[in-house]
Amino acid sequence: MSRSNQTDLAVLAVLSAGPLTGYAVREAVTTHLGAFWSESFGQIYPALARLRDSGLVEADAGARGGSTVHRLTSAGRARLVELMREEPVSTPPRNGLLLRLFFGDALGPAACRSLVAEARAAAEERLEALASARRLTERDDPAHRPYRLLTISAGEHSARAAITWADETLAALDALAHG
Repeated sequence: MSRSNQTDLAVLAVLSAGPLTGYAVREAVTTHLGAFWSESFGQIYPALARLRDSGLVEADAGARGGSTVHRLTSAGRARLVELMREEPVSTPPRNGLLLRLFFGDALGPAACRSLVAEARAAAEERLEALASARRLTERDDPAHRPYRLLTISAGEHSARAAITWADETLAALDALAHG
């Protein structure tokens, strides 16, 4: 699946919940999918235009110059299902922390420790955000709830693993600094 198809999938999926402005699509991606997916405004707006031109999305200009509201068409719903049935594509990871840590001898243990401590704090924040998402999801439509909770669970496991790794790495860096 190409990058644009993945963006189309995310936009169509968000719109499947109901009509939204482009800004609201971006907010929904950030709020609801942010633990495992990201799209920028620079990706969302061209996708909305492409989907509109293809007849997969309809757009209504807001009253008095307000924001345009986008909604899924029946063809868009069919395309969403088609895209969801395609094999998922994983993109190669790009982790700036691990890149720096791999060449950590140039930085030294103290600088590496600082980077890992920041990553640990970020994982703690992700875990808190996921707890909030879990509370919100508990009030979701019962048809959507189990699937959304599965993705939240994956994010929670990932954040807890990151914290465990950070704790082990901080101990190893402390041993390097004092060894």
